[in-house]
Amino acid sequence: MIRLQPPLAERYTAADPDDLEGRIAAAKEALGDRLFVLGHHYQRDEVMRWADARGDSYRLSVLAQQRPEAEFIVFCGVHFMAESADVLTGDHQQVVLPDLNAGCSMADMADLDEVEEAWEALAEVTDVDRVVPITYMNSSAALKAFVGEHGGAVCTSTNARSILDWALARGDKVLFFPDQHLGRNTGLDMGFTEADMRVWDPRHERGGLTEADCKEATFLLWKGHCSVHQRFRPEHVAAFRAEHPDGIVIAHPECAHELCREADQVGSTDFIIKAVAAAPPGSTIAIGTEIHLVQRLADETPDKTIVSLDPLVCPCSTMFRIDAAHLCWVLENLVEGRVVNQISVDPETAAQARVALQRMLDITEAAPVG
Repeated sequence: MIRLQPPLAERYTAADPDDLEGRIAAAKEALGDRLFVLGHHYQRDEVMRWADARGDSYRLSVLAQQRPEAEFIVFCGVHFMAESADVLTGDHQQVVLPDLNAGCSMADMADLDEVEEAWEALAEVTDVDRVVPITYMNSSAALKAFVGEHGGAVCTSTNARSILDWALARGDKVLFFPDQHLGRNTGLDMGFTEADMRVWDPRHERGGLTEADCKEATFLLWKGHCSVHQRFRPEHVAAFRAEHPDGIVIAHPECAHELCREADQVGSTDFIIKAVAAAPPGSTIAIGTEIHLVQRLADETPDKTIVSLDPLVCPCSTMFRIDAAHLCWVLENLVEGRVVNQISVDPETAAQARVALQRMLDITEAAPVG
């Protein structure tokens, strides 16, 4: 997806960190309660220090919804996150993304046209009324609206199992997009096998599958992935264990199953944060997720040694786009009465996306604990 971020003026690009720090502080003070700054866990420290709340994408959107007094929601994350915040917040609130180029490669791996084509292809060979579409939170508002309209739901990496249990209680199969790895890891944890799964490749007719594949599979997994999490491999675990036999390996479920089955613990970003907190003092922990979170956990947990599972892993290039200069730019514009980089979802799409999000909440709240 192409997004056009206007270049910043030299007063932002050439400003030194201390200057930006003072200007951001002044803008936040001037805006007061009219402003609510959200920081996703994967953001740079120079941005996260200004966040009024930090968390994963859905938690931050819910927190924004709970702050009706805030006219401006500045979401330091990526495009789909800002869209979700716009869907969930009130009409009087405006959501701003500091850099329009902050997208998500995984979210861009499935678009509405491709999903609609997949749905039509499935309808030709199966009872599509028995197929439940499930989209990961890391997807566009348009895809959330699609699943809302077609009886499906959104899921997060935390509640994916509850959502898939619900889906398979009302249908014979699920079309899960855009991340194949979360779908596969969750399905295997539920007791299904690889034989119950097929990968749907949108670049090929009927996803590259036979009619029998479409009919027999319980899980149709979209061929999408996270560019960061796919880098972690079993050999990284082996190298870490050779150096730290008593070390702990924690992985995000967006990692490939070959990696997850070698890890000691697998879970969402919030799960990882809690697992680190619960580990005994003196533990050495290797984490398979985005490097900014790993480094922040290392800085904030001095009684434990925390490292990236892959010492050479790169940061999420799209998350990394938002910096202090862009944050300063949007805040100073707000102070001057100009809303730049507003993210707005059209009312019809927002209504159906809200249905899918609410369905997720209802399912999760009704799911048994433990």
